[in-house]
Amino acid sequence: MNRRPDVLTSEEAIARTLREMGHVQAPATILPAVLDRAGVGDAYGQLDTPIGPAFVAYNARGVSVVMLRVSAPEFEETFRARFGRPIRCAKEIPSALVTQLTRHLQGSGRSALRFDLRGLSEFERAVLRKALEIPRGEVRPYAWIAREIGRPRAVRAVGTALGQNPIPVLIPCHRVVRSDGAVGNYGYGTAAKRAVLEAEGVDVKTLETLARSGVHYYGSDTTRIYCFPSCRHARRATDQHRVLFHSSAEAVAAGYRPCRVCRPARAS
Repeated sequence: MNRRPDVLTSEEAIARTLREMGHVQAPATILPAVLDRAGVGDAYGQLDTPIGPAFVAYNARGVSVVMLRVSAPEFEETFRARFGRPIRCAKEIPSALVTQLTRHLQGSGRSALRFDLRGLSEFERAVLRKALEIPRGEVRPYAWIAREIGRPRAVRAVGTALGQNPIPVLIPCHRVVRSDGAVGNYGYGTAAKRAVLEAEGVDVKTLETLARSGVHYYGSDTTRIYCFPSCRHARRATDQHRVLFHSSAEAVAAGYRPCRVCRPARAS
């Protein structure tokens, strides 16, 4: 028995439907909604920082991006280009996250803020995690980061990783300075770096004066310990008991040992 050519069996109808589904474009809102339900979708809002308002992107894993001096469309375009993920504008940042962001910026107690560092290499993640260990109000040189992560020769690579930090201000790449003690470069300019450091309590003028004179460490003649000048322990020493050193070798030769907190050199 012959059937009409325009009449399909149920199997043929299903096959045609499945083929046609491949040509259907899902609404642009579908993927962000699916990612949100999966707990990995990114949203963003605005946050005030010591150097101006910033867009902050976040998801269930933590804060993923911070960007200043851009418009919302520029932020979204840059985010999608760098991470290959969609992002949506939130009406407001969740209150719990706002509290964590504020406490983190103010240095109030131990920070509970989490970060989403997907898309970065293991080296880049190690550099940024080490930068997070630098206390508010203190600075460390690029060489310190390199040594601390077990890559003492990778000073230039450390600088590159910090320069590409996707979460500036919150992950404090601004607390890393040149090996000679000078403030150095910053993605948003040296003036912005100085401003955020000063807002955190760093005496930038003194650091620059020390850098010009070649002084890299402070020692205390009462404890016989030497530190980076911004270390909270170094700042406790009075002028009467403060000793200036140009190198760690000079400090060691004078009978001083490195601070176990700021770790200006590997303790023997």
